[in-house]
Amino acid sequence: MQSFRTEIENPVVEKDIIELEKKIRLFREGKVDEERFRSLRLARGVYGQRQEGVQMVRIKLPYGKVTGDQLLRICDVSDEYSRGRLHITTRQDIQIHYVSLDRTPELWAELEKSDVTIREACGNTVRNVTASPEAGIDPNEPFDVTPYAHATFQFFLRNPICQEMGRKFKMSFSSSDSDTALSYIHDLGFIPKIKNGEKGFKVMLGGGLGSQPRHADVMYEFLPANQIIPVIESVLRIFDRHGERAKRLKARMKFLIKDIGLEAFLQLIEEEKLALSNHSYPISEDGFDLDRSVVDAIAVPKVDLKDVDGYEKWRDANVYPQKQDGLFSIGIKVKLGDFYTDKARKLAHLIQKYAADELRLTLRQDILIRHVKADLLPLFYLELKELGFVDLGYNSTADITACPGTDTCNLGIASSTGIADVLEDMLQKEYPQYINNHEVAIKISGCMNACGQHNMAHIGFQGMSIRTKNKLVAPALQILLGGGVLGDGAGRFADKVIKIPSKRGPQALRSILDDFQQNKEEGENFLAYYDRKEQKYFYDYLKPLSDTDNLTEDDFVDWGHDKAYVQEVGVGECAGVVIDLVATLLFESEEKIEKAQLSFNEGKWADSIYQSYTSLINTAKALLTAENKKTNTQAGIINQFDEVFVSTGKVSLNLSFHDLVYQIKINKPSEEFAKLFLEDAQAFYKKADAFRRLELANADK
Repeated sequence: MQSFRTEIENPVVEKDIIELEKKIRLFREGKVDEERFRSLRLARGVYGQRQEGVQMVRIKLPYGKVTGDQLLRICDVSDEYSRGRLHITTRQDIQIHYVSLDRTPELWAELEKSDVTIREACGNTVRNVTASPEAGIDPNEPFDVTPYAHATFQFFLRNPICQEMGRKFKMSFSSSDSDTALSYIHDLGFIPKIKNGEKGFKVMLGGGLGSQPRHADVMYEFLPANQIIPVIESVLRIFDRHGERAKRLKARMKFLIKDIGLEAFLQLIEEEKLALSNHSYPISEDGFDLDRSVVDAIAVPKVDLKDVDGYEKWRDANVYPQKQDGLFSIGIKVKLGDFYTDKARKLAHLIQKYAADELRLTLRQDILIRHVKADLLPLFYLELKELGFVDLGYNSTADITACPGTDTCNLGIASSTGIADVLEDMLQKEYPQYINNHEVAIKISGCMNACGQHNMAHIGFQGMSIRTKNKLVAPALQILLGGGVLGDGAGRFADKVIKIPSKRGPQALRSILDDFQQNKEEGENFLAYYDRKEQKYFYDYLKPLSDTDNLTEDDFVDWGHDKAYVQEVGVGECAGVVIDLVATLLFESEEKIEKAQLSFNEGKWADSIYQSYTSLINTAKALLTAENKKTNTQAGIINQFDEVFVSTGKVSLNLSFHDLVYQIKINKPSEEFAKLFLEDAQAFYKKADAFRRLELANADK
């Protein structure tokens, strides 16, 4: 690779991109361990995919907001570095696939020209901050949460406290009590409230999906808006210190809450307050309000609307009144979240010219255009129709959510997009009454990790495999029923009902919908019907579909494929799990000390202190790793280092390692303490490095 330069004016961003290019070069030269390189790559949004030698790049779009210029930039990047396909995720990101690793720094630099980042889109970081796509236009919202979601994204991007956590961390902001941003399945979820005239949030803590879903706890019924950043910082610090790091399946926040309990966690939060960089953080709402004069000034061209019936159906199904009088939002149903750059470019020009130059990507993998005048709706219908963007059923039962599954994901067990495609077609043709039904949601994941959110759906499907008596393996689907959003932070997870061969998925859905239609009581919704009938009823009802004695040749070919199914599961990168090497850990400790010094020089006392803290932890971890000791949590590392090295006299300190490290909890982030703590980290590193060199020298004798 040639040395790389960018034209980025922001020196922080430029440094990031150049660092990625440098690490790729060192990796190619065999000078950086593959597993450690993976951690850095993931934190820069570069993710391995099922196909060898190419990468998926995740573009981080806070709360799904995209301007016309940004969408055009993303299109340029996709055409140049990928294949022109854009995939909308359930976290309001865009993913592009088949990207060469060596070209990712150039790709990133191009995106940053329009203020678009890939930083911390993957890996053990704060992932994309999501929000209700209708935030700011929702007639039922107490206030617009957009400024608060944006401030959260900005504050924690590149923040030292959340760069190398044990696992990823997810946050959401709902626009109202309807909770369309799904607070109950997030590490932290925020629902806006107004109490005695003050803006604030109901805060949910410790939710999650995956193979072991957990409903979030209510952390605060009301938290003043100026406290959300300090609270998030406290939570991240505690998670970083006490969260599991070795056992990937137990490393999410939900397991920490489950292990120590909400009360103990809140006590740790209280103890962390003194060390926070801010004890109050007012968030400005300036710059987020719609400039109505700009929209009102948009000229309305004459159009020839011949398909009046089609227009009326589209308007009834996909157009929504905003809280701003006379303005409307338009939902675009994007099948499986996939659209292409030729259409995306035309869409970008459309919103630049006739809307407020803004759209939001949704958690259902769709697009929401905002701020459209009523007189312009016929124009939008005709323009979107030409693009194939007027399919009915936005955000409905017929709008199925699905992860990429075996198309590109290493962890995919069975095809999720293939079955989703078939089920959507079936609903359109056989169940038109569900095209505008918003009470039943269908979601599909290709494996247990639930990227398609199958286990919180009314009707969910999970990709699996099934063995016959002859030990043949066929693609399968586990059917789950009874999940859903209840509102105001409450929700329910679906029950696992039965596993069937994948090719019987359509018949299973037919059976479920037919049974509901024929046997529901007047006014009874799907969840009430499921609760009345209970899980065993549906197991017995669907059991004939699970029989594997009568499989045909076609049952061994997965949806969307033409060859016999072969189960191939690779190594997942969702958490960026890495192998710890002593030399690499010590090298990283040096890097953290350098960063702490740089932060100190820039007057960023809190950042410098936390970088010194992580250097102390990394250094101790290196020596413990050399002794084959467990290093599951940072808190465990602190205690073990005293037991293994300080108490035994192997490493001499003026005080215990526990007291040395936990100075961070009992000192305010001042210049004086930042200087002393950095000196402590430097001295400890020198002592540990000398100890390690002596150990290696003795081992060679």
